[in-house]
Amino acid sequence: MMKRRDFLRYAAMGSTLALSGTATLGKGLQDEARAASPSRPASPPDFEFEEATIADLEAAMTTGRHTARSIADAYLARIEALDKRGPAVNSIIEINPDVLAIADRLDDQRRTGAPRGPLHGIPILIKDNIDTADRMQTTAGSLALVGPAPAEDAFLVERLRRAGAVILGKTNLSEWANFRSVRSSSGWSGRGGQTRNPYVLDRNPCGSSSGSGVAVAANFCAVAVGTETDGSIVCPSSANSIVGMKPTLGLVSRSGIVPIAHSQDTAGPMARTVADAAALLGVIAGVDPRDPVTQESRGSAHTDYTRFLDARGLKGARIGVARNLFVAHEKVTALVEDAIVAMKQCGATVVDPAEFPKPGDLDNPEFEVLLYEFKADLNAYLARRGVRSPARSLQQLIQYNDDNREAEMPYFGQEIFVMAEEKGPLSNLGYLRALRTARHLSRGRGIDRVLRQHPLDAIVAPTGGPPWPTDMVNGDHFLGASSTPAAVAGYPNITVPLGYVCGLPVGVSFFAGAYSEPALIRIAYAFEQATKIRRPPQFLGTLEDD
Repeated sequence: MMKRRDFLRYAAMGSTLALSGTATLGKGLQDEARAASPSRPASPPDFEFEEATIADLEAAMTTGRHTARSIADAYLARIEALDKRGPAVNSIIEINPDVLAIADRLDDQRRTGAPRGPLHGIPILIKDNIDTADRMQTTAGSLALVGPAPAEDAFLVERLRRAGAVILGKTNLSEWANFRSVRSSSGWSGRGGQTRNPYVLDRNPCGSSSGSGVAVAANFCAVAVGTETDGSIVCPSSANSIVGMKPTLGLVSRSGIVPIAHSQDTAGPMARTVADAAALLGVIAGVDPRDPVTQESRGSAHTDYTRFLDARGLKGARIGVARNLFVAHEKVTALVEDAIVAMKQCGATVVDPAEFPKPGDLDNPEFEVLLYEFKADLNAYLARRGVRSPARSLQQLIQYNDDNREAEMPYFGQEIFVMAEEKGPLSNLGYLRALRTARHLSRGRGIDRVLRQHPLDAIVAPTGGPPWPTDMVNGDHFLGASSTPAAVAGYPNITVPLGYVCGLPVGVSFFAGAYSEPALIRIAYAFEQATKIRRPPQFLGTLEDD
């Protein structure tokens, strides 16, 4: 454990990185953050389970102090108080109507025998693009898919139920996982409306797993599941000061998940701690006959990723700094400099720089691949979904949106849908060439090359910039992100809280080669334990400078 130390610089209100196993944000900084909002909402009500971990909740049930039912009741009350009323962050698109009955059954099972699995009685939320064959909807945020439930659970939902999780409900998201318009607002869907950032309510939560990120940050659940094609787990995790893990492609099954692109899509954990993210990953990972790519994980996957948690995991690790993946914000860069010092003090060797070659070269081939695969994969998903809906193909979805413009397109259009519909089949040479280029640039000439050249255990870069003001007129305002190389390569990426810029959260990402989750968990956990950066949101209305 490192000696207590308040770190190097505090260039902007809320930008701090304290290096102690028990360090928390200083009282003076908390006071400044509170003063930043001239119309700060009333303090959130006391909540017994604020920042509770899976281990905390399990202990409460094991000792008999609480039951799955009482825990679920408490989380539902908090959702009602803060998601639907009060600051109304709007992260939950639907509550599971059977949640209390499920909790009661789990309590009966605990009383009569051993717990069902590692998540027995643990409240969890899942993104509304993950199929559940129950009384909840699966809509990807679109009104076009409102109706009967899918015919079967997504594979990862089957695993959650088997592990004893209490699925509280579904989270809001950027509609169609943010692949509809070039001018979208992250966190907005036609069905769910706009999700708000719980740190500063007029700031954006990032997307597309916006609701999952906000729900975890605001303590509406123990853990949540998000999905990512490029940045959709790690960006909302960064923007909401939580841990997000995008696993290796094929470690977690995609069957029963509304797709964008099979060469990049994956689900993954979102949690307040690395330990909880690791626990959830071990539950949802697994080989699924419905998703052939999961066969590649045989021999590389683990059923328990918590065994890789090591507070000394940075000692002897070699970490490369990808400076040409840094975002365009000097205060974020300052936080990364502090993090580099922290890693060195924990015994890591830092190679600086260890730059990713020409990251901008990935943009065009990646987008081309996504357009082709979106059309093919979405059409296949809609065809096998097994329920009647107004739209059974991308072409019909485009028509549905045109016919329901006031509800579905009040702020931005569907240019990406139209571009994707114009693409041909996956046998098209343009698609095959773009896919080959994207994989070569991200793997052989990209992450694999950087890891081999230096040689490294992981590459580090800021996940993204501070959350921007939500803008329904012009859309999102990104300052850059580091997610693309790992996303295109299909390699794992984990983000943990890095600090705060003017009270706005920022995360730092560690990524490496295929199936390097154990090493990344060790490194991220050691960094988290050494710095203890995360603090709960205060639901500020706005920043004074705004």
